[in-house]
Amino acid sequence: MSSDLPKIAVAEALAEKIVALAASRLPDVTTRKCEDLLIDVVGLCVTARNQDYARSALLGCDDDGPCTAIGHRRTLTAAGAAFVNGTAAHGEDFDDTFEGGPVHAGAVIVPAVLAACERHNPDGRMALIGIAVGTEVLCRLSLVVPKAVHKAGFHPTAIFGAMGAAAGVGAALGFDAKQIVDALGIAGSMAGGIIEYLAEGAWTKRLHAGWAAQSGIRAALLARSGFVGPRTVFEGTHGLFNGFAHTTQGDYDALLGDFGTRWVTDTLAFKPYPCGTMAQPYIDCARRLGARGVNPEEVSEIVCEVAEGTVHRLWEPLAAKQRPPNGYAAKFAVPYLLATGFVRGGVGLGAFTENAIGDPRVLALAAKVKFVIDPDNPYPTNYTGHLRATMKDGTVIEERQPYLRGGAQEPLSRQDVIDKFALNAQHGGWTKAQSDAALKLMAGLYEGRIDLSPLRN
Repeated sequence: MSSDLPKIAVAEALAEKIVALAASRLPDVTTRKCEDLLIDVVGLCVTARNQDYARSALLGCDDDGPCTAIGHRRTLTAAGAAFVNGTAAHGEDFDDTFEGGPVHAGAVIVPAVLAACERHNPDGRMALIGIAVGTEVLCRLSLVVPKAVHKAGFHPTAIFGAMGAAAGVGAALGFDAKQIVDALGIAGSMAGGIIEYLAEGAWTKRLHAGWAAQSGIRAALLARSGFVGPRTVFEGTHGLFNGFAHTTQGDYDALLGDFGTRWVTDTLAFKPYPCGTMAQPYIDCARRLGARGVNPEEVSEIVCEVAEGTVHRLWEPLAAKQRPPNGYAAKFAVPYLLATGFVRGGVGLGAFTENAIGDPRVLALAAKVKFVIDPDNPYPTNYTGHLRATMKDGTVIEERQPYLRGGAQEPLSRQDVIDKFALNAQHGGWTKAQSDAALKLMAGLYEGRIDLSPLRN
């Protein structure tokens, strides 16, 4: 062992804080957010259940077992169920976002903890603490070296998701501190997820959440069985941050400082539109422009001020973002999304069909959308939107959206979350009776025994 290694590693300090937590001491607002996450994730799994990528994920699993793949009759192992549910929940890019990251916690942590508890510890109170811990770890890890993981070509949800899932499953299964440290150390070797899906709208981003979820379960079960992982998994010379952010230096206090006393989980945002998070304020601007009665054909040019850190994912190459090759690529193309919001008055699940992405009015307007980098844009601390439309008669109209709707500054109510669930369930083919039964089940899930079998249809 090297004499340069720390006496107490970051993972060890984190594990001690995790084992000190109890579900009974969670703040009410945090408990409520975990309830909202459960409702949202189940609805997202249902809305995706008949999609081709969800069917492929299910068919690609050869590990049948006792755990629930939400919206399907077939049952799988805990890891298999976590993979399928996580892939489905993230598949339409309609899942929650932590604005400081940006990372998507619910699609990773809820499937991982539910599957682990369904198989190994069906105590709803422990599922609650597991989801709270896993979400908190995932979100806080994204603050240690902001933007660096994305810049290096990796998907932060995939990288930090494996770690958060390992921590959440460990908490839900009642691990001691040493087992949590080993689980985190093992998960570091399972983390992965490149963002090359952006090139042609491939499906791999969708599986990142599912892969992280199942990795967290596998890492946790290995740790429970005595498998040893590196305790310096985070800050080590060859650790997680060196591998995926190209630095071992970071703000580890953002992870550890007030962990368990202040919950960043409370600020999670629920999306109003099923597409890339940073695009959403721009859609709001476009909708307001359309609501003014502006004719898209009379627009000469639209210029948007944007954050430099979002350009490589949402704005370039510009021609491909103006005319995306398929529906999934369209979810990360602000010119198309902005034009859709303007022309159609909104962006819903139907905006990504083959017919929708070929709409000539939308594409004609998207071709007029350009961007300039705003060096003062607050991303990733805050997500803002802007557009400046120049009309053919020379008139200039400007719109700004100062924050992400559904986030900390304008959160969704519980009824909003339920309404979103109902729409997603309907889109996935569930009847109102099925939706009502699922809501009733989820209302008491954290207070009793985990039984997800009613969701297998």
